[in-house]
Amino acid sequence: MTDQAGAAGFTEPSAQRLTTRETAERLGVKPETVYAYVSRGQLSSNRAPGGRGSTFDAAEVDALARRTGRREPTAAAGALSFPTGITLIGSDRYFFRGVDATELARRHTYEEVAEWLWTGELRPGMRFTAPTETLAAARRAVGALPAHCGSTDRLRVAVVAAATADPLRFDLSREAVLDGARSLIPTLAAALPSVAEDGGEPTDGGAPSHLAGQLWPKLTGRPADEASLAVLDTALGLLIDHDLAASTLAARVAASARAHPYAVVSAGLGVLEGPLHGAASGLAHRMLTEVLERGGAAPVVADHLRSGRRIPGLGHRLYTGEDPRAGTLFALLAEVPRAAPALAAARDVVATTTRHTPLHANVDLALAVLSVASGMAVEAGETVFAISRTAGWIAHALEEYGERPLRMRPSGQYTGPRPPQPLPLGHTSVSQ
Repeated sequence: MTDQAGAAGFTEPSAQRLTTRETAERLGVKPETVYAYVSRGQLSSNRAPGGRGSTFDAAEVDALARRTGRREPTAAAGALSFPTGITLIGSDRYFFRGVDATELARRHTYEEVAEWLWTGELRPGMRFTAPTETLAAARRAVGALPAHCGSTDRLRVAVVAAATADPLRFDLSREAVLDGARSLIPTLAAALPSVAEDGGEPTDGGAPSHLAGQLWPKLTGRPADEASLAVLDTALGLLIDHDLAASTLAARVAASARAHPYAVVSAGLGVLEGPLHGAASGLAHRMLTEVLERGGAAPVVADHLRSGRRIPGLGHRLYTGEDPRAGTLFALLAEVPRAAPALAAARDVVATTTRHTPLHANVDLALAVLSVASGMAVEAGETVFAISRTAGWIAHALEEYGERPLRMRPSGQYTGPRPPQPLPLGHTSVSQ
């Protein structure tokens, strides 16, 4: 799922001038850094009308952003910036606490990556276990939902149920938060209804299964094979965090108000469900299914473009090339024989779309290949994303609990009528 997915096509930026502040926000730097670029000859400036400040050519600023490997959100979305030691994104790569995230996810289980994100320590063999009482409460709550509810609905309810079962949830000490997270994540996976009652996963001598093995039978009725489980586990590890994505910002705002960790996760889940964030892989799933049914990507891409729809699974504003998460998963999916048709369909979509538009695959397309190839439901990628990102929200909550409370209080830019306005008159009805 794309945290900030791009559309299937770009328009040339209009000739416009940016203020110093707008330039800094577009580059993701401080205003003084903008003038450092000017002094180095990397950026040119003109005096603003009236001699107050400088202005910069938008096209030149965008070109500099591409050269430096940063493609920031628009000024309105990128005005907030907070120090964080969790994830760094740059030069078409991303890092968890300074370590290449794709390497970490390929070599270690989801639980081990989560521990690294939370503590900066690697704990080989780490397994998360759902407490019996907490799991029972979550399953009862999820089981009471209407049959038409989606997985994110079930996860939100499971989080609330798990919170009510934890009388110590208001303890925001580091160890209490971590203990709660280690029990909440497997509770979320186990509270979902199983598609395959037999579990469909290899046994390991009775030891608690890693999270990917617990989650697999919740996503598909097909039996798990080692290669497919490796793809799922790696996907979970890759998706744990991606800097201040929309859901993560919501989680940090909740933590800034000193909401307990369950409420923090609920805040993240509320934002995640949007079609431009957590639900994006479902759109890619439907597209790949249609490509397979119609025998090629060309008519499907044409239909999307004709109706003005985006091509799902392509483009990411933080990467100029292929999303590194997608590249990692595609390499693993190539080792899964039954994924070959879906993988070929995804490559056909990329090849067809990029004939005239420089877009690359993002992680949503890779998740769609996994879900289509494994007989999973349309929303499977969203489920994987939500459960995985829970660990990231907890990591950011731990950081935010160490900051000044309620520091995230932006000021609104009022655009309504200028006061004072006359008191409005009420409407009276006249009976006949």
